[in-house]
Amino acid sequence: MNAEHADTPATGRVVLLTTSHRVAPGVLSWPAWQALRSADRVLCPDDRHPQLPYLREAGVEVAVAAPTAQELVEACAGGRTVVVLAAGEGDRALTDGLARLAGSGRVAMPDLELLPGSYDLPGARLLDLVEVMDRIRRACPWSSRQTHRGLAKYAIEEAYELVEAIEDGDREELREELGDVLLQVVFHARIAEEDEDGPFSVDDVAGTLVEKLVHRHPHVFGDATADTPEEVKEHWLRTKAVEKQRTSVTDGVPLGQPGLALASKLAGRVRTAGLDVPTPTGPGIGYELLAMAVRAEAEGVDPEAALRAAARTYRDAIRAAEARPAG
Repeated sequence: MNAEHADTPATGRVVLLTTSHRVAPGVLSWPAWQALRSADRVLCPDDRHPQLPYLREAGVEVAVAAPTAQELVEACAGGRTVVVLAAGEGDRALTDGLARLAGSGRVAMPDLELLPGSYDLPGARLLDLVEVMDRIRRACPWSSRQTHRGLAKYAIEEAYELVEAIEDGDREELREELGDVLLQVVFHARIAEEDEDGPFSVDDVAGTLVEKLVHRHPHVFGDATADTPEEVKEHWLRTKAVEKQRTSVTDGVPLGQPGLALASKLAGRVRTAGLDVPTPTGPGIGYELLAMAVRAEAEGVDPEAALRAAARTYRDAIRAAEARPAG
């Protein structure tokens, strides 16, 4: 080491340790534990930080303190390492202060390191949604009084708005409408927790769905094979029939859905099952629409979507007519 470096005081190291509240407290990365155990001081500005009990149980001494940027730099003098356990919302004042000191050029700054101690997994924000929904259910005068039956109409409305966003091709609208549909699921699941006879939670809903998806995809999770979408559909229908123990291919088809969708669904069940069932005929436009819906399904066309597309064209023509000068 040359003389110049020998005379330079060691400036130390600051480690800003971030953690996710969506990961169980105490579950930290190995580099995080190494930093915590080797640090000269570990500071935490929040005395209610969820990690504190677990760190202390592991033998890590943590001081509850909220140092300023200058105080933190001084604490690192002599080559010491200080770990700061960041609050859940971050420590903007501290990081901004460190940035100002570094930019001033007047202070010998310690090495600064941002160390993630835990990471959010895909789907982690769903935990936030569950937490927010729980609080709304308990504290909101309107939400706390809602029932499954009272919310049913909103599920239908949100589903239609989602379909419209898909057909419009608006990505921002699609993301928002998917969120609105997801809200219906989480809201109903939260209400279901309060049922005295058969309570269940959003975890039960998700667990049931996972079991269903795994069971109905033996070509993904089992030894079965499926090389085409048609074979996948056969697996799905076969396992679904065993699960539901249905006696008719029409079992499970909701009769309350829009007429064209209902006709198409029935026609699809008939075709998949290989049944020879002639389309009934009779007087009136209803039978004509039925025949058209069956034909559309056979040709791989969604009659509801096709009619909506034609209706949109009709709407545009109406608006164009309205925009023309009178006479």
